Parts: sequence; C-alpha cells; structure tokens
Amino acid sequence: MSCSGSALPSASADRSGSLVGMVASESIRLRWALRDIKAKRTKLSPISQDDLLALIELGLIEMRDDVAHLTDEGHRAINWS
Repeated sequence: MSCSGSALPSASADRSGSLVGMVASESIRLRWALRDIKAKRTKLSPISQDDLLALIELGLIEMRDDVAHLTDEGHRAINWS
C-alpha cells in the first residue's frame, strides 16, 4: 500500500487515537469528514477512500453496511475541536 499523498496519520496520532499531532491540513480535512459523516452528508460530499481508511485506523469511525458511523472517540474528536 502506497503512502504517498494519502491522509495516513502520524505515529503520535496512531497512539493517541485522535487527530492531534497530524499535519494541520490533514487534521482539518479529517475533522470536516467527521462532521460530514455525523450530519449524513456523505452523498453530497463524498469522503475519499484514503480519508475513510485513516479515520478507521484512528478508531474515529466504523463501517456498518457500507455506511460510515462515528465511534465514541469520533464524537469526542468533533466535540473537542
């Protein structure tokens, strides 16, 4: 799997399960993706596969029936920002 140009989290983000420690542009983009998922706007504003994978790896979302849902950690990440 190639990492070039993807939204993969930094090592510190992996350990903390949050968006802290990421490059600012990645963190902002992923926070907006979380907000779009929470508001069920993903049909209007599709989220890239790389961003979905990054959010899953961070434990911020989970997929159920091919639909992204926020985890408790995902809700905390939005409320914290």
